[in-house]
Amino acid sequence: MLHIHLTHQLKATPLSIQINDDKPKIYAIKGPSGIGKTTILNMIAGLRQPDNAFIQVNKRIISDSAHAIDVKIQKRNIGYLFQDYQLFPNMNVYQNITFMAQPSDHIDKLMKQLNIDHLKDQYPMRLSGGEAQRVALARTLSTKPDLILLDEPFSSLDDSTKHESIQLVQRIFEKWQISIIFVTHSNYEATSLAHEIITIG
Repeated sequence: MLHIHLTHQLKATPLSIQINDDKPKIYAIKGPSGIGKTTILNMIAGLRQPDNAFIQVNKRIISDSAHAIDVKIQKRNIGYLFQDYQLFPNMNVYQNITFMAQPSDHIDKLMKQLNIDHLKDQYPMRLSGGEAQRVALARTLSTKPDLILLDEPFSSLDDSTKHESIQLVQRIFEKWQISIIFVTHSNYEATSLAHEIITIG
């Protein structure tokens, strides 16, 4: 279950997003660069304060401006994959993935699912773009989030890796049945992956 009603004035651009669904879906937020797509993800994650918001994930209300509810970032249980992945260069792959979650069977299965278990002891600088993305995705999923946010997840990948990554996100959605919101300016990415496209600007 996902209910998001969000409005915000970003300089001269009014941002508005409405999602009302009782079943998990993949949503694409599409629009030109600089329009405020990432700002919307940051507001959902709790990294930025919106002018007005109501956000309910499953049965939990995590933001409600009208009733002064604003759950802290770390308690929202939202997985956020940043555009540049933000892997820690001084930690190996396994340390990066377990940074926010304890080592567990869940982590081991996740690494196998994402085909990165053989990279466990590698450091981020030795990884390809596709490998780094899968490691960052594993870290995003390590805490078993209720909602996944992906910021331009395919923008730095070549065409063949991009196609593989789109299929990977589809498989994660099918297996986990978690709502996913991703930001893109690409028609191809939006139409290939999303059940619903929200156009901004």
